[in-house]
Amino acid sequence: MIIDLNELDHERAVAAMRALEVELFGNHAWSEASVRQELTMPGRTYVFDIDDDGTGDTDDANDAVRGFAGYWYDGEDAEIMDVGVGRDYQRQGIARTLMSELIARATAQGAQRMLLEVSVVNEPAIALYRGFGFERIGLRKRYYQPEGIDAYVMALDLQPRVVGFQSAAQMADEAGRTKETAPETQAPASSQTTTTADETRQDKEQERQS
Repeated sequence: MIIDLNELDHERAVAAMRALEVELFGNHAWSEASVRQELTMPGRTYVFDIDDDGTGDTDDANDAVRGFAGYWYDGEDAEIMDVGVGRDYQRQGIARTLMSELIARATAQGAQRMLLEVSVVNEPAIALYRGFGFERIGLRKRYYQPEGIDAYVMALDLQPRVVGFQSAAQMADEAGRTKETAPETQAPASSQTTTTADETRQDKEQERQS
């Protein structure tokens, strides 16, 4: 059962998200303080998957929180901030359901694109995102530390393109042709607010490493 953050007791949401962070990301997990801050930041949308045994009761503390996902909408793009599904509940379509919910909500809010970063070695996640139509538009070198693993930047167009404008993939293709000598490729910034979103996500990744 997918519910909005506002439908879940806040302390339960913080505890559940923190527990899943530790389970899934280990030393890279966000601290409890970071989770609290993230869930109260402006422009955030978070949804949770609850195992309610078909009762529809979201207040039962015994119901497991199986996963969560959220994004930041800056008025133009919606950037995925965090996604996690407990190991016991993976490969059950929960991640796909969570992503579908985020895409629907971001589209309804008027977001032009949805952006995300994903490890280049995380093939299941890459396949999931491609299934929704996400396309690679850039590469962040050594994004995940201390392992030094690169991250793909991926984008999904949410709104119909205006005639004369290009898709994210086309923009990236042209950028690649004009920057062939550049040592790194990064996603084209559609605005200053998008850059700020990237920096915020990078800060969060650094917190995972502390």
